[in-house]
Amino acid sequence: MVSITIDNVSKRFGKTLALDNISLHIEAGELFFLLGSSGCGKTTLLRHIAGFYAPDKGKILFGKDDVTNTPPHKRNTAMMFQSYALWPHMSVAKNVAFGLEEQRMQKQEIRNNVSEALHTVKMAECSERKINELSGGQQQRVALARALIVRPRCLLLDEPLSNLDAKLRLEMRSEIRRICKEFGLTAIYVTHDQKEALSIADRIAVLDSGTVSQVGTPQEIYRSPRSKSVAGFIGETNFVPGTVKASNADGRVEVTTRHGSFIGRKASPAWEPVIADSVTLSIRPEAFTVSESNSETNSITGKLASLTYLGEIAQYGIAMEGDTLLQVAELNPSILHHPGEVEFHASVDPDDVVIINN
Repeated sequence: MVSITIDNVSKRFGKTLALDNISLHIEAGELFFLLGSSGCGKTTLLRHIAGFYAPDKGKILFGKDDVTNTPPHKRNTAMMFQSYALWPHMSVAKNVAFGLEEQRMQKQEIRNNVSEALHTVKMAECSERKINELSGGQQQRVALARALIVRPRCLLLDEPLSNLDAKLRLEMRSEIRRICKEFGLTAIYVTHDQKEALSIADRIAVLDSGTVSQVGTPQEIYRSPRSKSVAGFIGETNFVPGTVKASNADGRVEVTTRHGSFIGRKASPAWEPVIADSVTLSIRPEAFTVSESNSETNSITGKLASLTYLGEIAQYGIAMEGDTLLQVAELNPSILHHPGEVEFHASVDPDDVVIINN
């Protein structure tokens, strides 16, 4: 395992600035996610770490070693691609053994290592099967075994679960985390799937237009987004514009909106709000609690416009003043509210109201 430092890396393709002075530090043994929408630069950054691209400026370090100009095959990394890149004419065992054969390892040692790797990914019984005889999930496990067998300093994963169905994705999330931690691997994982990142990452970097918007643990990214772009990308949220009414010594801020007064917490501890500042509230739908009546602060009253029942959750669309539609989610609902009700009330705890500086 090795720590990885990306130091002010920039990359331009023609007129497109793909990476713009990106700096990150990834701890040894960390499962680190690069998260963002298509075209944000996450795969480009991963390919720089692998050595497939050279930055226009900046440098990349593995531990204290500057590998900026080191070719891919000398970086001792392993990469898992979205397509798995397996050879269909070879058996499972031959696919996994390929990297060690290239290193000219002794045949018996190769057999021992292949057996161990396949056992780790729970594919030992399929060693002699052809790749085209395997399911998508099994192929993904073979690709993972092939990456692990060369004992890489760093494992790079480029949307490895995108070709799997929903059930298999859930299963393989936990498998990938288990294996990375069991082997003590430093792993960098690219995805656009927020749930995937939130469920297994140690830390996440959210990228937007070639820059890093925010870095933090899954809980920090979800509960304390520093910007509207991060809050809107990670899960669902309600954006409510307002102005600062008061800022308290305990860090709480009171904001006036067209839907009433809200007390919440600052998105950034370093930000000192000023009275009459324009701000935006970010309130997750599940943060609301359906209530019997309205109160003066941290509550909304509107007309129920829509209901989506999903079993474990009921999603309500609340029509507010000025054609605003707020989303409220009720977990494990025992009683459903239906469109057409005259009034719908919901309240939210101040800890769940994140105030973002515009």
